[in-house]
Amino acid sequence: MKVKVLYFARLRESLGTSQEWIDTTASNVAGLRRQLMAQSEAHAQALAEGLALRCALNQHLCDWETPLTPDAEVAFFPPVTGG
Repeated sequence: MKVKVLYFARLRESLGTSQEWIDTTASNVAGLRRQLMAQSEAHAQALAEGLALRCALNQHLCDWETPLTPDAEVAFFPPVTGG
């Protein structure tokens, strides 16, 4: 399935993009995060497991075990973001 991934704040700066479409077989947000981390060294550093990150699915805060749905919008961002 395809999902749209959005990056905010320092993630956007580290990856050099604010969004991308990903073809994934991940069943939940945590699986998508792991897939993205395997995509490149920049992704691995920006989305590393030890970092404090929040996630949202279709503009609603969610936890890492939230199931993915086709054409979902998944956002990753630090706990506090600005402007």
